[in-house]
Amino acid sequence: MSKILVIDDEAWLREMIQLALQQRGFEVLEASDSDEGIATAREKLPDLILCDVNMDKAGAGYATLSKLREDATTATIPFILMTGLADAAGMRHGMALGADDYLPKPFKIDELYAAVDARLRKVRTVREEAERKFSNLRNQITMMLPHEMRTPLNGIISNAELLATAVEMPLPPKEIAEMGREISESGQRLERLIENFLVYAQLQIVAADPATVSALRDASTPQPDEVIRAIAISQADRTGRLGDLVVNAGGLSPAIAEEYFKRIVTELVQNAFKFSPAGTPVRVDCKSAGGMVEFSVQDSGRGFSTEQIQRIGAYVQFERKMQDVEGLGLGLAIARKLVELHGGTLAIESGQGSGATVTVKLPVAKNL
Repeated sequence: MSKILVIDDEAWLREMIQLALQQRGFEVLEASDSDEGIATAREKLPDLILCDVNMDKAGAGYATLSKLREDATTATIPFILMTGLADAAGMRHGMALGADDYLPKPFKIDELYAAVDARLRKVRTVREEAERKFSNLRNQITMMLPHEMRTPLNGIISNAELLATAVEMPLPPKEIAEMGREISESGQRLERLIENFLVYAQLQIVAADPATVSALRDASTPQPDEVIRAIAISQADRTGRLGDLVVNAGGLSPAIAEEYFKRIVTELVQNAFKFSPAGTPVRVDCKSAGGMVEFSVQDSGRGFSTEQIQRIGAYVQFERKMQDVEGLGLGLAIARKLVELHGGTLAIESGQGSGATVTVKLPVAKNL
């Protein structure tokens, strides 16, 4: 049974709405003013709120809406404003504050039902879609995560067991050092795997909250060229390929927090070095183009087929045996998800055997 809160200072109207909604099987809560409505909403957490715009004072409904949208526990509750003065300016103001719909007074019972049903149906659709996505994510994790975690764990356990028996059968210092290095590398791979998994799961949750997505897009990276150069040089140095790196970074500040921009750059540049042979160039560019910040990474590796590009997503790896690269394939999926959450695009141009170019376009920061 859906629970609906009606906030209005006219007792007769509240009673009329209550009787009408109860006939449709809804549980109805009542409040006679803004303060009572806010308190009831926070305590009872209704599935929908119907609120008069002008109660004890003009615009009280807007103030009620604003306060409830500021509270994390009530921010996503569907909110319908009821008003006898449904002018365009007032409607725009209400929608800007986060109202989901308007119900002009006087209204017929059928109009009330239609407005309520539409809002609740939308909530159900969003909830069902979120549940479907989480179900898919759980299934993917169930199938892939144990296998991917087992590989670095095997490296850690097997080398640790050999070291544990070294007292009975002394090993040369060089072999002990090699085992220690393999344990360290396996541990680092496992750490990256777990971190990427947690980041991807967090992004799936963030994507389901419009308010959080909107807040993400208000951030910026002040000096993207410095971020790109530092990460590109670091990744090239780690693979012993500083001579292969070509960087041409400029452009305006993108509308994304520096923490997330760094992750996108790191994942794309890391993949370019990982999937291309030493001695071939890796080109990293950033510029302003078409009112967007355009960042691209180009390599001369194996590339992707058209089918593989279409299948790119979390927990998908291609030609695993040929590439012999650890991980869930989450790096590119994380980068794409971050870009999309910030209102941008990620595109791949490639052909098998001809390398790949990954291009990210992000909006320019608003404060520029």
